[in-house]
Amino acid sequence: MVEQFKRNVAYKLRIGDVFLGKPIFDNEKFIYLELGAKKISRVNIIGNIVDKYESEGEKKYVFFTLDDGSGQIKLKSFGEEDLEKFRKVNQGQTVAIIGTVRNWNNETYIQPEIISEKDPKYLLVRKLELEKQKKGNVKPVKDKNEIQAIKDKILERIKNSEESGGIDTETIILEEKHISSETINEEIKRLLEEGIIFEPRPGRLRYLG
Repeated sequence: MVEQFKRNVAYKLRIGDVFLGKPIFDNEKFIYLELGAKKISRVNIIGNIVDKYESEGEKKYVFFTLDDGSGQIKLKSFGEEDLEKFRKVNQGQTVAIIGTVRNWNNETYIQPEIISEKDPKYLLVRKLELEKQKKGNVKPVKDKNEIQAIKDKILERIKNSEESGGIDTETIILEEKHISSETINEEIKRLLEEGIIFEPRPGRLRYLG
C-alpha cells in the first residue's frame, strides 16, 4: 500500500498576523509559527507585489516583497526551476500565494509554492473574509464589569508600550483576538475623550495620564 503524503494546512492569514506568530525551533531548525492554538507552517495570503529582485550570477534566485496593507513580507525562491516558474510575476501585480513559512537569521519569510495573479478586488475580499471570521469567534460584550476590564486591559497595554513610543490600534486589535474590533475602538475612543491617552499620529496611541 502506497503511503500518501499529507500537506500541512495553508492557513488564510494577513501578513500582520504572520509577524504576530512566535517562531518555534527544534534545536536550531525552524519548525512552525505558533499563533494562538494554531501551528502554522504553510500560509495562503493575497497581496500586492511591491518589489522584485532577480539574481544575475551563477546562484539562481528571485525575491519578491508582498504587501497586503497590514505589513510586508519577503517571498524567496531558490534555483533555476523556481526562477523560471515565477519569472512572469512582476511588481504591481495583485497575487494569491501559497507557500511554506521559513525563518532564518531572525527573519520570517515565505518560500512560495504557487503565485497566481488576481484581480485587485480580491485583496479587499480576503480582508473582509478574515475580519468576518474573527468576528464569528468573538462574543459581544454587554456586561459593564467586563467592559471596564477590557478598558483597563487596553490602558495597561498602552502604558506598557511607552518605552517603545506607544502602540498602534491595529496591533491591539490583532493581538486581542477574543475582543471585537468595534469594542476595542469604542474603548480607545472613550480613553481619548477622557484625556487619558493621546494620538501622536493617527492610529498610534500613547499614555497621557
